[in-house]
Amino acid sequence: MTKSEELMQQATELQRQAEEVRKQELAEVIVQIKGLIAQHHLEASDLGFHGRASASVKTRDGRRPVAPRYLDPASGSTWTGRGRKPRWLEAAMKAGISAERYLIGA
Repeated sequence: MTKSEELMQQATELQRQAEEVRKQELAEVIVQIKGLIAQHHLEASDLGFHGRASASVKTRDGRRPVAPRYLDPASGSTWTGRGRKPRWLEAAMKAGISAERYLIGA
């Protein structure tokens, strides 16, 4: 094995380790945030998130809006799970991250 191949293999392993550590750190942060939300009895509207639309609200074409199911914590972008997957979710899935990680309320 050449020196460059060895270094590339080490770089790949370090990237994998970094992603694993990041997943663990995020899991811990999410647990802390959920604990604080429960402790202080906060609602989604208190945090600036929009709640579910009322049953009487309809769009121009007569359909009711759908509550988002997925949230990108980095940008705050949401996706309802309908239509084309957003780029941030596609990129995460290509990187081996499950879409379940981005579910709101999971």
